Amino acid sequence: MVTGGAALGAALGLSSTPPRAVAVVGAAPARIASFGRCHTGGGYDCVVDGDTIWIGGTKVRIADIDAPETHPPHCAHEAELGEAATRRLQALLNAAPVRLAPADQDTDRYGRKLRLVMRGSESIGDMLVAEGLARRWTGHRRPWC
Repeated sequence: MVTGGAALGAALGLSSTPPRAVAVVGAAPARIASFGRCHTGGGYDCVVDGDTIWIGGTKVRIADIDAPETHPPHCAHEAELGEAATRRLQALLNAAPVRLAPADQDTDRYGRKLRLVMRGSESIGDMLVAEGLARRWTGHRRPWC
């Protein structure tokens, strides 16, 4: 389970989410984390975009969704929606404990771990889809522009 992530981002002026530690539970023992934003390269407990995070130095793609691209976006609409999805994912991760659940496949073609991110029995991916900030992953990307 992972928790929190806003402390570093808030300290750097990157987040309006109040600092809070959140527990993350997965195959490994539970630990506390606070999610900031990853703006370049790798990271440790940070949000890359609306469907990709770093947890404990491991890059994780949320397996059940596709969020708009932010690195780089293909149009202004995708940039705006991608930023909103990224901010919302960061807020959801910092709000309460989450756990990582296995997906149908362990890694994607880029070597990222594929995991479902769960709060209780609810998928964080489902929350983002319900809010219009992501789509259900169907196996291929569709344009946001």
